[in-house]
Amino acid sequence: MPAKLTKEIVAAAIEGFEAQKRSIDARIAGLRQALSGDSARPTAAPEAQTRKRRKMSAAARARIAEAQRKRWAASKKSSQPIAPEAAPKPKRRLSAAGRKAIIAATKKRWELKKAEASKAQPAAKKAAPAAKKTKRKLSPARKVALVANLGKARAAKAAKKAAVA
Repeated sequence: MPAKLTKEIVAAAIEGFEAQKRSIDARIAGLRQALSGDSARPTAAPEAQTRKRRKMSAAARARIAEAQRKRWAASKKSSQPIAPEAAPKPKRRLSAAGRKAIIAATKKRWELKKAEASKAQPAAKKAAPAAKKTKRKLSPARKVALVANLGKARAAKAAKKAAVA
């Protein structure tokens, strides 16, 4: 045994012996149950263990808090950028002359595009009649349906003209 027993050593020894006591009580209860065949409870109920909290003095808490504040201050100081941020560039403005130049260029571009489209359109119309369409043979029932629909469409068109006039 050590020459001097501290409170911590004694507390640890007590906890160890109490754990052995609970283990022995459980074994005894098991043996009694085997003898009698009924559920036997241990004679001594194990005590609820509550661990004592260590107390800290107010001065010790104050020292710890101050040390933590110093660590936070150092951490925040090192995380700040060393060079100040550059001032943002002023927003660019478009002059009236520049705006007019852009509008003129856009109008010119659209005129060229429309001219190209109008040149390509007549060529497409000329090419369409050149292609010969093959006629499908329609059944008599289909012919009757088409003629009836055509008559309805003409009547609707005539009614629209009459309503507008």
